[in-house]
Amino acid sequence: MQEQLVPRTESFPRFRAALRSFVSDENNLIIGLSIVIGVSVGLGSLVFRFLLEGAKTLLFDGLAGPEGTPTYLLVILIPAIGGLLVGPIIHFFASEAKGHGVPEVMSAVALRGGIIRRRVAMAKAVASAICIGSGGSAGREGPIVQIGSAIGSGIGQFARMSTQRLRVLVGCGSAAGIAAVFNAPIAGVMFALEVILGDWGIRTLSPVVLSSVLASVTSRLAVGDKVAFRVPEYHLVSAWEMPIYSLLGILAGIVAVLFIRSLYKMEDLFESLKVPGYLKPAIGGLLVGVLGFFFPQIFSDGYPAVNAALTGQLGLLLLVALVFAKIGATSFTLGSGNSGGIFAPSLFIGAMLGAAVGSVAHTFLPELTATSGAYALVGMAAVVGGTTHAPITAMLIIFEMSNDYSIILPLMLCAAISTLVSSQISKESIYTLKLARRGINLKRGVEVNVMGSITVESIMLQRVNTVPASQTLADFLKFLQGTTETSFPVVDDSGRLVGVLSLEHVREVLLNESRAGLEQILIVQDIADTDPPTLHPGHTLNDAMMRFGKRDSDRLPVVDPGTLELKGIVKRSDVINAYNKALLATGR
Repeated sequence: MQEQLVPRTESFPRFRAALRSFVSDENNLIIGLSIVIGVSVGLGSLVFRFLLEGAKTLLFDGLAGPEGTPTYLLVILIPAIGGLLVGPIIHFFASEAKGHGVPEVMSAVALRGGIIRRRVAMAKAVASAICIGSGGSAGREGPIVQIGSAIGSGIGQFARMSTQRLRVLVGCGSAAGIAAVFNAPIAGVMFALEVILGDWGIRTLSPVVLSSVLASVTSRLAVGDKVAFRVPEYHLVSAWEMPIYSLLGILAGIVAVLFIRSLYKMEDLFESLKVPGYLKPAIGGLLVGVLGFFFPQIFSDGYPAVNAALTGQLGLLLLVALVFAKIGATSFTLGSGNSGGIFAPSLFIGAMLGAAVGSVAHTFLPELTATSGAYALVGMAAVVGGTTHAPITAMLIIFEMSNDYSIILPLMLCAAISTLVSSQISKESIYTLKLARRGINLKRGVEVNVMGSITVESIMLQRVNTVPASQTLADFLKFLQGTTETSFPVVDDSGRLVGVLSLEHVREVLLNESRAGLEQILIVQDIADTDPPTLHPGHTLNDAMMRFGKRDSDRLPVVDPGTLELKGIVKRSDVINAYNKALLATGR
């Protein structure tokens, strides 16, 4: 027995030491946590599916009876019953679960360092499942993004991650949510980077990709590799279709703005009602029920109607009517304070609009155009791009959900045009408008109002290790032995900045055989970057972050705009710290 126990007892300390060594490196830790988040959100998405199907069976199918045909009264009342259940959950338990959820995640990333209350995940899952299951006009993506983000935030808080890392883990959770629910891992990554984080750096990309892939794999193991829509094979019939698709893109952009404004107008209307907040979702549900009585296609996510549009089974008048009916139903649902996403309604609206345009085009140009289903597919991406201002995500998610590459060119064209038209009419997306109405102006994941109120002069370091432009490379190498810095402003005799010298510049010279042995001859100015990005003392933190992004640098020199005299340097980490302190001071 002792011979068997000795190797085991020796292996445990080695294992613990290896584990401590792995965890002590924050980069390794965040990769490990991203794996945990991916699997956890994948499993969480399965729980959410179960809750959603259970709510639908209990509330809608159960009350409808065995034939699936509820009485006229029940058709109207079932969404209201769902609203009666959802209202107290949101009002008394977690107000963040109200509405479509994504703006709350964006706000948490930009203003609270990625901190999301743990109770939000459960409240959002239950409230959204009841809302959608009872026929509320909303989708799954908003809930699962918020649920996944809450899981990522909770795991990051448990691991005591830094603010910057915690934001990345929230992005991991949002990407994993999209990937798991829509079976679209690439679109999940793009959504997190394009909408939630606004950060495309490699340190952000790697963990987000891991979480997205693992969430999708986890979901596929349980439900299989299924696409959301049954799409016939479509392709571009002729080059003459491109002007028609361009027109569709313009119309989609206009309809997207109509959808955005309708949603928030309805939100304002419900806010003005002198009714307890926990009862408002029931009122919204009642209005959805009345509208659904005439257009039952608008209930829940409406995917059966989307599939019908993709296969050309709906008439032109019904298609046009459903565009406006879905806008109204979703505005009633989310404007009243119910819980659900706007992605599925955007897909529905786009499919109906695209199919209507395609139906007209194919009627008059049958030899030169595809059938209406092709235009429905493209319209889905166009309206999603127009509402979210995220055209890359829109293109990729439709591609992954339909598994059809043959129509990618018009898909890209329409999404780009729609986003351009929508952003020209309204600079805010359906996500950022909710924050802008609260006085929060986000750009690339940061609050612009705060960033624009702080000057570079207030945070710059005035004591800087500089290098004389005339110093030889040999002397500079001796100077390096006494410092840990990696880049240095190069100045002339009068203190004016003439360039920036980094260790990378020195390394290139030392590895260049043609310059070997010239350390005593080469001077610093010969090898430095003589056109570096610079800042002025009056520049804001917004200006600083833009210049940091251009060269992916961690330090920028600050110079007098007239004389180019070096005044100091600004570190990227100091910009982020100043931003976080300002947020705490404002109470956001």
